[in-house]
Amino acid sequence: MLAQHYLNSLFEPKSVAVIGASNRENSVGHFLFKNILESGYKGRLYPINAKHETIQNVLAYKSIEEIGARVELAVIATRAQTVPDIVEQCGRSGIKNIIIITSGFSEAGHSGAALERKTLEIARRYNVRVLGPNCLGIIRPELGLNATFLRVSANVGNLALVSQSGAICSAVLDWAKSNQVGFSSVISLGSTADVDFGEILDYLVYDNRTHYILLYIEGIRNARRFMSALRSAARIKPIILLKAGRHAAGSAAVKVHSGILAGSDIVFDAAVKRSGVVRVKNIGQLFYASKVLSSKFRPLGKRLAIITNGGGPGAMAADRAGDMVIPLAELSNDTMKALNAKMPASWSQSNPIDIRGDATPERYREAILAVAQDEGVDCMMVMLAPQAMTQPMAVAQVLIEVSGKTAKPIIACWMGKDQVAEGRAALEFAGIPAFRTPETAVELFYHISTYYRNQTLLLQTPEGSSKRTQQETEGAKMLIEAVLQENRKVLSEMESKAVLRAFRIPVAETMVARTPTESLLLAEQLGFPVAMKVDSPDLVRKTEAGGVRLNITNAPAVRNAYHDIIETVQKKHPNARIGGVSIEPYVSRPNGRELMIGVVRDPTFGPIITFGAGGSEVEIFSDRSVALPPLNRFLAQDLIQSTHAAQLLGEFRGKPAVNMKALEEVLLNISEMVCELPWLLELDLNPLIIDEFGAIAADARIVLDYAATTSDRYAHMAIHPYPVHLIQDWEQPDGSLITIRPIRPEDAEMEQAFVKNLSDESKYFRFMDTLRELTQSMLVRFTQIDYDREMALIATVTGADGNELQIGVTRYVTNPDGETVEFALAVADSWHKRGVGRKLMGALIEIARQKGYRAIVGDVLAQNTRMFRLMTSLGFTIHPHHEDSAVKRVICPLHSP
Repeated sequence: MLAQHYLNSLFEPKSVAVIGASNRENSVGHFLFKNILESGYKGRLYPINAKHETIQNVLAYKSIEEIGARVELAVIATRAQTVPDIVEQCGRSGIKNIIIITSGFSEAGHSGAALERKTLEIARRYNVRVLGPNCLGIIRPELGLNATFLRVSANVGNLALVSQSGAICSAVLDWAKSNQVGFSSVISLGSTADVDFGEILDYLVYDNRTHYILLYIEGIRNARRFMSALRSAARIKPIILLKAGRHAAGSAAVKVHSGILAGSDIVFDAAVKRSGVVRVKNIGQLFYASKVLSSKFRPLGKRLAIITNGGGPGAMAADRAGDMVIPLAELSNDTMKALNAKMPASWSQSNPIDIRGDATPERYREAILAVAQDEGVDCMMVMLAPQAMTQPMAVAQVLIEVSGKTAKPIIACWMGKDQVAEGRAALEFAGIPAFRTPETAVELFYHISTYYRNQTLLLQTPEGSSKRTQQETEGAKMLIEAVLQENRKVLSEMESKAVLRAFRIPVAETMVARTPTESLLLAEQLGFPVAMKVDSPDLVRKTEAGGVRLNITNAPAVRNAYHDIIETVQKKHPNARIGGVSIEPYVSRPNGRELMIGVVRDPTFGPIITFGAGGSEVEIFSDRSVALPPLNRFLAQDLIQSTHAAQLLGEFRGKPAVNMKALEEVLLNISEMVCELPWLLELDLNPLIIDEFGAIAADARIVLDYAATTSDRYAHMAIHPYPVHLIQDWEQPDGSLITIRPIRPEDAEMEQAFVKNLSDESKYFRFMDTLRELTQSMLVRFTQIDYDREMALIATVTGADGNELQIGVTRYVTNPDGETVEFALAVADSWHKRGVGRKLMGALIEIARQKGYRAIVGDVLAQNTRMFRLMTSLGFTIHPHHEDSAVKRVICPLHSP
């Protein structure tokens, strides 16, 4: 029984005041007020205009303070300079929600940004929430509320459109009108100075009218809140995303329009991959994707088989697949035999499968059934181009029939218009996505297959750190703090490798010689051959500076190399600080491949991990993939396979395959380092040499920055890692252990078994329903959680079969008010009266307190006396429930210690 969402009165207001409502035609205030009047809004409506007695035949007020009645939403459409005073008046009048249509704020330069800051300071003083400024407004079709100045409205539907651009809203609504697409909400965010994407997504998750969410994004202000809300919402409702600023010119346009830096597009793509959403490139794809997601089309991979009655259309589809790196499925021998037996001798003998222009419905049937049996095919695209002997409707009926007999997903392309319209309509009615052009069909296959792939990535819950290395990493933290105290930010190569070694990343041992004689001694100590590099905090590219000598095999060569390095670098870079020359064993691996692993801090999404080909030509070829930490092995493998360099890691030109497990371990250890070291600004491992025996970092560079002091150890990251620090072992009197830990997605089977084995009474007390087992959607919701905004702790023991057994669970979810959390608790019947519930609740309460929530609350059935005794002993108070006399509400205030 959750409370109302705190943005409910913004999007479902019972009363609206329009400040700047006007009788002057073609003005913003005129269209804005006219739209609300004509859209059928049932709430109270107040026009505010100091110069007129009536606005569009409605009694007007000179100021918001003259109304004398409660107003839930104020919409401001006056000059920017007047807005701060108007917000002050709204605050004094008790208005809690404001939409600022007006432009001229942060997008207009320094003076506009100062005006925006002043407006927000006033709003925060009165606890007023602001949508905008520089926005179009909102439309809630089912409520009859069109608080925009558009000339077009929206039909009622189940799509929510959230956009930073009013012009995009207008274009989308125009497109939707002609395609019979309806909306639950249209929300123009403008500059997102206050209310942003994260809060809007939170609200839409609770909105029963919304089934799908469409986002148009130009830039993100709060990455943690955005990622947390996006990942949480994507677990419940499909999200389709369109982002501008993919290229430099687009990013510049975004900055001018919204006043927000668009950030790196490759990093944004990496964030989208981890969020379980689908990203599209244009408005048409936005709606096509929503239509396809609502169908039963669900590809489980990207290997595509194309069946066509025309070579040209098939080639067009194959070309577009190549553009989007969609692999065409390689047909198996059995499939080739089946097709040769049923197809004419002139069929294409390859994929695309051209079954010729005279293809009958029966030939289509045989081709589809043969390809559907091929395990190397993930999806079939069936194409039809109308020719003299073609039967578009009959072939469509065959496709509908066959689709019910195979688990392979099918997408259709019925090319043309009038001749194929009936067949295409029949396919769409049957839930088979059908398109007019091969390019559109292939693009949508790519986007939807990527969506389901991203949903898989969403389930990954990597750890931030492992307990086994915590003591080792303390030394790295002490070294970093000492460097920063010296007002240095660039670590020497020796210091960089010491930090890497603390996180179990294999590095070549390095020592620094300050004189030629020292270089001789160190080379003899390390053993020949050696590599020598200039030691300077000012030189990033040592090879280009002339500061690297490799494969030095004797003492005279060491002395000469020392002098040569110093002289060359001083000549090329006379102002560079030189601390000496580093000496290390020369890493010579005949089968080695040179790779690069890096870490950089994105201004929006924080630290990111990059991977690709390494060596001196790394910047020329620009082969890299990007991922947001934390990583687990699955995500590390995905990062590797996303590069062209991955093709060189298997058997290649007589070289054996590299040790992939060792490479994955390096990436996992780098991820752990990123999580645990918030000071890390840049890391460059280049080259990382990998062969069949393992990996070693031949060179390393680390740059630091000061980190903000915060109670959240992962505040520097966009994605909260699995909170391994919350795991605790609880020893029992008999010496056995109960483990208390946060839940993971892979606990789904154990969670289902736990609920099944509860007694009927325990199930009823927990769910207030005669539930027998968790539904699939409940199971997903209970085990796939966002640790930043909710928590679920399970208690487990080792079962008789040696496997982990769940004996209890407690959880909280953030209430819509954003300030309190609601808990639930269940303990296996055989473990009652053994302190498990108390232990779980004590841990949960402490986590909620550390997160800064005001109170933890819960609803308990009146007859559940055991729960009341436990809650009272934990400091909860018991209160009547305002909606249900059979339920009581328990509340525990959370005060910071």
